[in-house]
Order: sequence, then C-alpha cells, then structure tokens
Amino acid sequence: MSQTPPVLDVRDLSKTFAIRRSFFGRGGGAVHAVDGISFAIAEGETLGLVGESGCGKSTAGRAILRLTEPTAGEVWLDGERIDGLGAGEMRLKRRDIQVVFQDPYSSLNPRLRARDIVAEPLRNFASAIPGGIEERVADLFDRVGLRPDQMDRFPHEFSGGQRQRLVIARALALKPRVIICDEAVSALDVSVQAQVINLLARLQRETGVAFLFISHDLAVVEHVSHRVAVMYLGRIVEIADKAALYGQPRHPYTQALLSAAPVPDPDGRRDRTILKGEVPSPINRPSGCHFRTRCPSAAAECAKVSPVLRDVGGNHHVACHLVEG
Repeated sequence: MSQTPPVLDVRDLSKTFAIRRSFFGRGGGAVHAVDGISFAIAEGETLGLVGESGCGKSTAGRAILRLTEPTAGEVWLDGERIDGLGAGEMRLKRRDIQVVFQDPYSSLNPRLRARDIVAEPLRNFASAIPGGIEERVADLFDRVGLRPDQMDRFPHEFSGGQRQRLVIARALALKPRVIICDEAVSALDVSVQAQVINLLARLQRETGVAFLFISHDLAVVEHVSHRVAVMYLGRIVEIADKAALYGQPRHPYTQALLSAAPVPDPDGRRDRTILKGEVPSPINRPSGCHFRTRCPSAAAECAKVSPVLRDVGGNHHVACHLVEG
C-alpha cells in the first residue's frame, strides 16, 4: 500500500499554544503540543497513531482537519495543499476529509432525528444525489448496520455503539477520501468495539477510504491498522508496518509501551520495561531527545542532538541515536 501515491501527506506539522501571562506577570511561554511530525497515508490504508494521554495525537488530528490552526508544516490532500486554504475553500475540502470523535453523543445534535443527522452533510454539500437524499440515507443506515425503522429516532434513543454507527454513517455520506478516527471506540464496551472495528474494516474494503486511527489502546491499533506511528511528547519516535513494529520494536519508548500492554498468553509477555520518572512538560521539554530523561540507555549525545526519524531498514523509521540502520 505504501507504494501508491498518498491520499493524505503530512509534513513537519507543528502546533504550539501560547500561554498568557497572569495579572501578576507570571506564566508565559508555550505548550508544544505537536512538534514537527510527518507521515503519509495511501488510499485504502489505515495508519494507527498511538501514544500516552497528552502526547499530542488528538491535537495532531484536529490540526490536520483545521479544527485548530497548525502553527507550522504542510497538509496535502490528494496532491493539493490544504493547510493554507481560506475558510470557503477549506469548507469544500471537508467533503473529502471527515472525522469520528470519541464521544458520539456530544457530536450529534440532540434536537435532530437520525435521518436528518445523516442527511445534513448531503444537503450542505451535494448538489444532486442519484435517487435522492432519502434513498442515500437509507443506504447509509443499511451499510452501518442500522435499521430503517430507527431513522426517525433521536440520538438519546440509541445505545453508545449505535450512536457511533450513526456518526460513521454521517462521515461516509459525502464519500470522503480520509476519515480521522479520534479514539473512536475507546468509550464503547469491548464487544461493541469489535463490532465497530469490523464495520470500519468492511467499509474500507468497499470504498477505499483511508483512516488515521488515533488511540491509546495498543490492542485495538494492532487489530485495525496497516502501519503504526508511535508518538511521545509531540514527536513521532517510530513508524513501521504493524507486524514489524509489534514484532520487533526498535525505539526504547515503543519497547516499554508494548511491554506494558496486556497479552492473552502470559508466557508470551515481553520482559517488562519500567520507565522512571514522569513524562516531561510540553512547556519545558528536555534538550535533544525528548525521551532521554526516562530512557534506560540514554547517552551524552541524546542531550545535545535531537534525533531525526530515519529509515533503519525495511521502511521501518526510528528517531533514536542508539538504533543502527
């Protein structure tokens, strides 16, 4: 999949939030939420973006969508740069890049019936729908596993899994090229998670849509993704095919992250790597490698030079001075 032209290409994306000074002159500085990340996603591919809470993965998704304006970097969609588009032009591009948020209830208008929620993007963007909007909405309900008799219900009349299916139907309405799933199944029961994940996989096979799947759940990311990118304190520290990253992680942080993940077979668990200390503040980041203050193998060079994400073989990219390529 990686040999096909990317449908989404993110280059050196950064997002910094300024901190206002208080009345007494305290504060100031900036929160470096996303710090120069780059990746590409091909048509029909799912890239999992994983990391601890606060690492910047959700902010990265919002910056790509322009729900929050990126500070620096470029975002390309189907070969067209979209990070500098005006509001009117960006509005039209939203047909091609949609989002599924973590909490489906908060992203649904409680005053609209389900049919109107799914039809809303069609009325806003599509000039002509073959067969009409009603037929298109009915087809979308069927594709995501909702019944026709549920179309006149309000969001509060659906279960959590059904509400997420409704959000997915709305995201699919305009046949987007990319869907960003931001913790899309983390609020659901495990059995419902599996249903929604299988639904996304089936829809991807049918439509060729690309997914950026943001999650902190390593098991879910392994199941749903083709490639996986690992973030730590605003930076991508490792990105590789799923099998390579889970089978032979190269970055010390990825190794520690995977060693802490629960596995079905206790005898197959990796040797546990216990990280010391806390994640540094994105306001006052360590010099050089952001992970060096917790890395058990940190060397003097790690404090002086920021490691570059480089190919260490087999399209496996790692940002670490200690990993040989």
